[in-house]
Amino acid sequence: MKKIINTVGVVFIIFAIILNLVGCSDSGLKTTTTSASGPITIYTNTTPGTPWAWGSNVSGVLGNGATADTNVPVQVSNLTGVISVAAGQNSTMALKSDGTAWAWGNNGLGELGNGTTASINVPVQVSNLTGITAIAVGQTHAMALKSDGTVWAWGDNTYGELGDSSNNQSTTPVQVTGLTGVTAISAGGGFSLALKSDGTVWSWGNNTFGELGLGTTVSGNTPAHITGDLGTGFPKIIAITAGAAHSLALASDGTIWVWGYNDDGQFGNGTETDSHTPIQVTGLTGVVAVAAGNSYSLIVKSDGTVWAFGYDQFGEMGNGSHGGVSTMGSTSVESPVQVTGLTGVKAVAAGIGCFALKSDGTIWAWGYNLRGELGDGTTIEKDTPVQVSGIAGAVAVAAGTASLAVIAPSK
Repeated sequence: MKKIINTVGVVFIIFAIILNLVGCSDSGLKTTTTSASGPITIYTNTTPGTPWAWGSNVSGVLGNGATADTNVPVQVSNLTGVISVAAGQNSTMALKSDGTAWAWGNNGLGELGNGTTASINVPVQVSNLTGITAIAVGQTHAMALKSDGTVWAWGDNTYGELGDSSNNQSTTPVQVTGLTGVTAISAGGGFSLALKSDGTVWSWGNNTFGELGLGTTVSGNTPAHITGDLGTGFPKIIAITAGAAHSLALASDGTIWVWGYNDDGQFGNGTETDSHTPIQVTGLTGVVAVAAGNSYSLIVKSDGTVWAFGYDQFGEMGNGSHGGVSTMGSTSVESPVQVTGLTGVKAVAAGIGCFALKSDGTIWAWGYNLRGELGDGTTIEKDTPVQVSGIAGAVAVAAGTASLAVIAPSK
């Protein structure tokens, strides 16, 4: 029986960054490591632009000063110089090139980090934070990574997802306890992940389905080192992604490791069995990018193709199946399948809908589209990729769960 969980799956946001010149989307910082299957390049955008959004506009999550849905991109108000974006359940955040963070949307639990609980449909600055290098938004909490390698968090703290040794909600950033040397962060459904420069992964927060990868189902409010199958001899981790209740880690050898909730086959290992410790997705190598969604996963291989596994009720697999080919009687796909017609992809984003950023700067979308989440001018679900309208020169993409956004150059 499918477990129903109340996690990151209510509102969906997508972001990307667009350059002044179409087709120049490889600009930015590239970090390359060598694996047995070839080089793996991790892209980090450094080219500033302006954010655009589309889809559901609950709580003003599109950031355009309105609350009406839209099925085509609209510009986020009063925001330029953006190099990164992140999206959660009903709130979104942008990182500017000056190291400040700006947020908008729902703020009932302090998700915007501005010292209030009032929602707002235009960007406001996150309080008391500068020198930020990365951002992440989960279900109802958010995080920021500073240039000194420390991590800061705010919003809901029911499960200890802020990592400050308490379970107290905070409307302003608090420092995550005991973490230094961090290079990447990711926020999921009430839990958080951090990747350190030594390739180790740390977790805290909700652990109902083993989301923390620690071999238990006990939640925690301080960071813990994920060991188990990620222990001695495990390849160095170079990228992490937290979904609603499962996580993926990309190793330097191009292999993928997963843990947490797996009732829809989002592990891609041919089963629907949860795991409280990381396990390798066999048969998957040469992976260069990963994204964990609500109950499915996306990966990019070194040849620029996209592969998907997990929940397929709305066409999330992108291969025309629209309903899954599960051998277990569910609308799920438990092993990786190739997304139709996509090549030259360098990044993916996963939420209720699915998104791929191609090296030519276009963004392609498929899956759920009830409120225009795919940005193609319709509200019709798509089980194969369609191009997002009016977006060219994109250099980054991020997804939440029901609204969408993109970053484009100022006009």
